[in-house]
Amino acid sequence: MEMLKLPNRTKKFREYGITSVTDFGVPIGELKNILEDYAQFIDFAKLGVGTAYITPNVKDKINLYKEYDIIPYCGGTLFEKAYLQNKIDDYLLYLKRLDVEWVEISTGVLAIPIEERIRFVERINRDFYVIGEVGSKELEKNNEIDWVMEMNALIDAGCQYVTAEGRDSGTAGIYQKNGNVNKEILADIFSHVDHAKIIFEAPNAKSQMFFINLFGPNVNLGNVNIRDVLLLETQRNCLRAETFFLEESKWTLQL
Repeated sequence: MEMLKLPNRTKKFREYGITSVTDFGVPIGELKNILEDYAQFIDFAKLGVGTAYITPNVKDKINLYKEYDIIPYCGGTLFEKAYLQNKIDDYLLYLKRLDVEWVEISTGVLAIPIEERIRFVERINRDFYVIGEVGSKELEKNNEIDWVMEMNALIDAGCQYVTAEGRDSGTAGIYQKNGNVNKEILADIFSHVDHAKIIFEAPNAKSQMFFINLFGPNVNLGNVNIRDVLLLETQRNCLRAETFFLEESKWTLQL
């Protein structure tokens, strides 16, 4: 890397510039091979949707991520299922048994009022680190959400990060149906929320390059396919055509 002039990139263990991958059931043997080469590029690993609850070897998988200094946590859908069935206390005990230290509180499926989510954060962050997700998986609901208020309220309540919903398809939350970013929502977030605290769900190269071009190489990105982490790091380092000249740019998020 010393031969070329590249953007300044945060290093593990980093507080921003993080890459959060989503694991929808990668076999543990394949996962070990991926992490052996690419763990240095991965900061968080979300066991997507409710997969953690039915993954046969989930404890082994969690231990493997930790062995490679990657923070594992369960998708917010599992939290919402526990909330619906009034099983939050049981869910937290389940996470403790798995030695999972981070909790995602989301409203992707259920419309949990922000006041109630804040109470959950204030209660849960005594024993866990918390990621609060904002946005719905139902496209039409997202223009009704006060994104700035909810994000800032969750951060103020004690969330380490807030996630901007995007689904694994990149067609909900901060995105329009065609996969383009909803610029009206983003402009409001851009002006009023600490970008270093936001994880933008960006499941494909198009959305990843959008945020890298806007915020620079050290933007927090989530819902990244675990098999794409090297390509994403290539984008962050201006070694792909779409970000080729960005080392000469100035961004909001700098080292």
